[in-house]
Amino acid sequence: MFALKKLVGSLLMPLPLLGLFTLLALFSAFKGRKFSLVIACLGLSTLLAMSTPFVANLIVKNNEPATLSFHPSKHPELDKIVVLGCDINPNPALSANNQLGNCALTRLVEGVKLAKHYPKSQLIVSGGGYENITNSSLMYQTAIDLGIDKNRLIQNPYAMDTVQEAALLAPKLVDFKVALVTSVLHMPRAQNLFSAQGVTSIPAATDFHNFAAFPLHKQFVPNAQALLAVTQYCHEMIGTTWIAVRRWLDPEAL
Repeated sequence: MFALKKLVGSLLMPLPLLGLFTLLALFSAFKGRKFSLVIACLGLSTLLAMSTPFVANLIVKNNEPATLSFHPSKHPELDKIVVLGCDINPNPALSANNQLGNCALTRLVEGVKLAKHYPKSQLIVSGGGYENITNSSLMYQTAIDLGIDKNRLIQNPYAMDTVQEAALLAPKLVDFKVALVTSVLHMPRAQNLFSAQGVTSIPAATDFHNFAAFPLHKQFVPNAQALLAVTQYCHEMIGTTWIAVRRWLDPEAL
């Protein structure tokens, strides 16, 4: 069920969804259905438009408020710092930090920065993985390499998604002052899930975008970075909808 949920969610992202949509329309067009050409052109045009910094900025700008970043001046004390898992590229021939994807590495840097600012706090690194390598183990080793005492670190290697992260970590976090580190687009959903487990968290968001800062000559040129941001936004919208549906079917769920 977990794998099926992930597969369906992945297929609903802009690139596979619109790509498959366009491919099917073109296949139909070759059979003499001219209307399918219009559908194919619409799908391809939408995909290209969503890949431009201009359109990406319109989609994500109101969902990345600076208020979700962490400000130490507002929080004199902190007990726990939780860094949620993200992408990894397992390869035992590489150092731990080189196996962390950009998203995971950015989150960990924020967590390590906070851990150094609050020397009495505990740094919790989370996330499962594959190829016998977990997100949490890579973050754990990288944090040590960056100067964090291993006695301050806790791993959460069994969680494969945010729902599991919240459920497994909640017993360690309730009644403590907790900073939650994750990507800004992911933060509202993550805080929602942790809150449902009785954990009050302070947001420490990462991975902000500012496509409006791109020069004019790049605003309307399709860009992989812009498409990735839109894909992340769509992922969060689908995830939030899934949570709402699950809770509607079962108020005790999630």
